[in-house]
Amino acid sequence: MEPIDIFHRHRPHLLALAYRLLGTRADAEDVVQDTWLRWQGADHAAIADPAAWPVTTATRLGIDRLRAARRQREAYPGPWLPEPARIDADAAPPPDDAPGPGQLLERAEQVSLAFLAVLERLGPEERAAFLLREVFDHDYAAIAALLGRSQAACRQMVRRARMRVAAARPRFTVDPRRHRVLLERFMHAARTGDREAVQALLHADAQLLSDGGGKALAAIRPLHGAERIVRLYWVLARRHPPEECWDLGRANGQPAILRRHGGRLTGLTVAASASGRITALYTITNPDKLSVTAAAACVSWG
Repeated sequence: MEPIDIFHRHRPHLLALAYRLLGTRADAEDVVQDTWLRWQGADHAAIADPAAWPVTTATRLGIDRLRAARRQREAYPGPWLPEPARIDADAAPPPDDAPGPGQLLERAEQVSLAFLAVLERLGPEERAAFLLREVFDHDYAAIAALLGRSQAACRQMVRRARMRVAAARPRFTVDPRRHRVLLERFMHAARTGDREAVQALLHADAQLLSDGGGKALAAIRPLHGAERIVRLYWVLARRHPPEECWDLGRANGQPAILRRHGGRLTGLTVAASASGRITALYTITNPDKLSVTAAAACVSWG
């Protein structure tokens, strides 16, 4: 197989990995492009494993970029959330290894905005090791070679990451349809300012993270507790222009509340739920993250 064919065969996998690692499509595409440029200049005859080389290079470039991004995000006004993007989950499985319904649901959750927000709790190398093992099913020998660490160190990183993700990971209802109905009920209650209905749909310990980037209305700090979230939505319901359209749609494959004004996407909210109540809300109003490209990843039901 020619070098160009090898790279393009792996490109969807590289983009999926880079997006999960960095949380923005632009950064992911930059990493894939840099990997391509290095691949073009490489001595292919000297590469022992052509399939592993692009993954190794993209991961290392992604870790470096994530370290730089973390320093920039320290000055970010309020919580930083990943931006929506239309990303193929990974390379299509072989016909004899087609995923079942449960695997498809798990794959969709692995690129959800709520899941990516939880990954922000991990350090760059820890996040890479976790993704390579838990999402892309690399063995520890491959991860160790890729990160330049021992297998024991990689196992420890993944084990630590599992614990941190499990402690904070949003839990969706087993039935996606029920989760969608729950979010739709919340949308109508929030839009009309029905405080009692909003509170009834929230878990008592629910949390809300809102990313306005200092450019749009948003809570500057995470909110914890149903009562505080109810007060925020009551205020927002009074401030939203009456011509603003609220719609139930999808972002990154998960149900989302989409807000549009004048045909432009002005906000999106995704949620996590358990036992019929919302446990976490993630809202993006930063216009930079709701650009035309990102908006194309957010579609209405129907």
